[in-house]
Amino acid sequence: MRETGLPIVVRLDGKPVILLGEGEAADAKRRLLERAGAMPVEDHPNARLAIVALEDEADAVEAAMRLKARGLLVNVVDRPALCDFTLPAIVDRSPVLVAVATGGASAGLAAALRQRIEAWLPAGVGSLASALSAARGAMRTRFPEGRARRTALASALAPGGVLDPLGGADADAVVRWLADPAAGAGDRVERIVLTSADPDNLTLRAARLLADADRVCHRRDVPAAILSRARADAERVACDAVQPGPGLTVDLTMAADPSSPRT
Repeated sequence: MRETGLPIVVRLDGKPVILLGEGEAADAKRRLLERAGAMPVEDHPNARLAIVALEDEADAVEAAMRLKARGLLVNVVDRPALCDFTLPAIVDRSPVLVAVATGGASAGLAAALRQRIEAWLPAGVGSLASALSAARGAMRTRFPEGRARRTALASALAPGGVLDPLGGADADAVVRWLADPAAGAGDRVERIVLTSADPDNLTLRAARLLADADRVCHRRDVPAAILSRARADAERVACDAVQPGPGLTVDLTMAADPSSPRT
């Protein structure tokens, strides 16, 4: 029978969470709890969650049963059969959180997937989320009808949309969208200043933009190896100044001293 679970986000700001144990595993859980705003304690009458990081099997089982008898939900490190809840691997782009959980089947797999997502998810997605939260009133004013508001937001957040979270949209994009919701998100120019001629030194953002570009405008000293990272069907224009076209135009220039190890 397949095990099921319900992923939830628990607000722990200032709340006590019992943490039992010492050593590397306990220290890792303590850091996780403190990052979430919780107050790790050895005991507290108001605690509702507990983490047991005891190495001795008998001690871990005894502690888990004692805490469960008090009505607490308990996580026992490395003993999934004793767990009421498990702790996922987390990608933190506050306030955006992406959790990868395997139900205790393999913490290593969860960590590996988290690392892949960490590299793939733009750093600015958190500021985009905060800007959207702050703009709720402005969105209701611009789109008074709920269905129209949801449709407009879904379109803006779609791939290639003005608020595409994987396309580098940030807080300023929310302002531009509300000012002109009908503006084509794809009809935009993104400028990249290359500080290295090595395509392996492209930042994730630069690589993502080149992969999505409909048109690449570049100075004549931009290496072919860099241009090869663009979509095969993207138009390439060697020019002294950007010549915007339909869709996403990426403008490539070399920095004055292309010796930095990053792009």
